[in-house]
Amino acid sequence: MTQERGVSIVLPTYNRASELRRAVESALLQTAAPESYELIVVDNNSPDDTRGVVERLMAEYSREIRYVREAQQGVSYARNAGIAVATAPILAFFDDDVCVAPNWVETILQAFAESRALDCLGGRVLPEWVAPPPSWLTPAHWAPLALQDFGDEPIVISSENARGLISANLACRRSVFERVGGFSPSFQRVKDGIGSLEDDEWMRRFWKAGGRAMYLPDLVAYTAVPSDRLTRAYHRRWHSGHGRFYARLHAEEMERSSLGTFLGVPAHLYRALATGAVAWIVAASRGHRDQAFAHEVKLRFIRGFLRQRFAERLFS
Repeated sequence: MTQERGVSIVLPTYNRASELRRAVESALLQTAAPESYELIVVDNNSPDDTRGVVERLMAEYSREIRYVREAQQGVSYARNAGIAVATAPILAFFDDDVCVAPNWVETILQAFAESRALDCLGGRVLPEWVAPPPSWLTPAHWAPLALQDFGDEPIVISSENARGLISANLACRRSVFERVGGFSPSFQRVKDGIGSLEDDEWMRRFWKAGGRAMYLPDLVAYTAVPSDRLTRAYHRRWHSGHGRFYARLHAEEMERSSLGTFLGVPAHLYRALATGAVAWIVAASRGHRDQAFAHEVKLRFIRGFLRQRFAERLFS
């Protein structure tokens, strides 16, 4: 009797041929039966040898690895292309710079089998440091690295306990995408862009639709953190980009302000800009470099937000 395929893994990739083998092999070398899942590699118009890497892996492993090329640039387009061709009732996602644990598929299948009310599942994305992280790079600064760890206990996530899950380690029932829709290109990462909000924007629609998710600490993925992401320059750029995307998002909690708006910007952000600047100056003057940098990246987020809103106002 042929086992029914339970999971379609969607792996979007752009221009990472040198790292792709590691990611693909982690999905192939699973404790779950090979017949219980499929792997779809979505090449997002890569100029490198991505297709050749996938074809060599197909021949080497004698397994069904489906290659899809998505010419529209952007990770949301790539994920949506994978969703469109997937055949299983559960869709699982991870990224091309990520490796999933050997029991990843098995954990996903078991979690959804145990709870029919569960719509979505996320887990840990833990770092593999290529070099010792600097002193300032604490878990409070993990967002720019696409890392995630909410602790050792499962957490139920819903509109009452809204907590974001990231698509570097995510699984959802197909029916959720039929109800909520796919990932939005308006908030996506394009090529090597950073600070995007495609996961956050999708989760907000998920919550509004009454979705029920769970953070499961046993669902583990790992990502190698390259040396350029251990620099203050990278984090400055990420927070600036994040601010621009948040300005486009018009998130309710950001737009709400008892002081109203000025030039299209919630007034509380001007106050945060002023108080943050003072805190940054004080910390820097006292030689507290790590504390000063924590204030600085918040200021860069606000600056990115302001620049985006001012540009919208200027060209509207």
